[in-house]
Amino acid sequence: MNWDQLDINPRIVTAVKRANLKSVKEILSLSGPDLQRLTQLSKTDVHHLHVAVAQSCCKQPPVSALQLLRGECPSLEPLRSLSLGCPVLDDLLRGGLPLCGITELAGESGSGKTQFGLQLCLSVQYPAEHGGLGSGAVFICTEDSFPIKRLRQLIVQQSLLRPHVPKTLVRSIRFSDNIYIEHTADLSALQTCINQRVPVLLSRGLVRLVVVDSVAGLFRNEFQADETIERTRHLLAFSSTLHRLSHAHQAPVLCINQVTDVIDGPNPGRCNFGLVDSRVLPALGLAWANQVMVRLMLRRLPGSVASGEQSCVPRRLEVVFAPHLPRAGCLCGVWVEGVRGIAQDGAQEEQEQERDEREQERRGEPPPPQPGPSGEESRKGSGLRT
Repeated sequence: MNWDQLDINPRIVTAVKRANLKSVKEILSLSGPDLQRLTQLSKTDVHHLHVAVAQSCCKQPPVSALQLLRGECPSLEPLRSLSLGCPVLDDLLRGGLPLCGITELAGESGSGKTQFGLQLCLSVQYPAEHGGLGSGAVFICTEDSFPIKRLRQLIVQQSLLRPHVPKTLVRSIRFSDNIYIEHTADLSALQTCINQRVPVLLSRGLVRLVVVDSVAGLFRNEFQADETIERTRHLLAFSSTLHRLSHAHQAPVLCINQVTDVIDGPNPGRCNFGLVDSRVLPALGLAWANQVMVRLMLRRLPGSVASGEQSCVPRRLEVVFAPHLPRAGCLCGVWVEGVRGIAQDGAQEEQEQERDEREQERRGEPPPPQPGPSGEESRKGSGLRT
């Protein structure tokens, strides 16, 4: 390094040259007392030398946590999440999927995990002002064939899912042309896909979302029970590649995962990286859990919920762990237009009211009188006089 370019006293530069220190790495790897001994400089001069060399390596000025909290550095966070297209779900995730890192969605078969993946493939294509990234998505299928019929149905119903988005904008987006589908029948094909084809799509700006459905399918089938070490090695290589691609291209990664049964029952005193009161856990164990930044779990609930003329089985989406989210959850449903959250207060009140009415009918009791819109009308309706 050319020490004359540093903004320090020439006397310090001369001492550094006399000590035969030739690189920044040498300066920064030495402690203050060691530099004093080699250069015969004072403690203050060594401090100035360390600061000057460190500043020459820093391409951008350091930013404090207080500056980030005040929003004084918008260039560091141009768009921090990918919207799911539903206000209730976005509120749960504080805006949507983070742009960097792996987000895992685990759940039992039929819980609606693939529906989330399809919806995100459409959401990513909207411009930034509508929660998208203005790019396409790559959908990697490791088990079943891609649900093309359901995708077409979601595309047709986009105006119903997003009524606040201008219809002209929705019609102008060619959704199906921007979704790249990959089928990987074995682990070798999966590694080829994420190491060769996906990086090309990301580098060309054709995609900004990677969906893997599912991550457990191949790793469960390729290895036997006594090959845990080998499976873990391939699993870590797979997750390392996804993390590198996600951070390099600011592209969120959604990995859909299966679940396994808990044999000995839930144990609140044990950290099992799943829901404490659940009898299932995400597959692939602790090795995979440590690679995930955000873990979500989706489960079906008994009963049904209605929205207009539609009805569906309620689901509950819950945050298991995330660096920026609390442990929370919300109700949601899979409708014709896509996955939408359900306002929990209203849903709980309706379910409790229906449950009470059914219990009263079973006991043969008359239903309670409904309160009027005001206290005056309520008293009149009940025969009370004032």
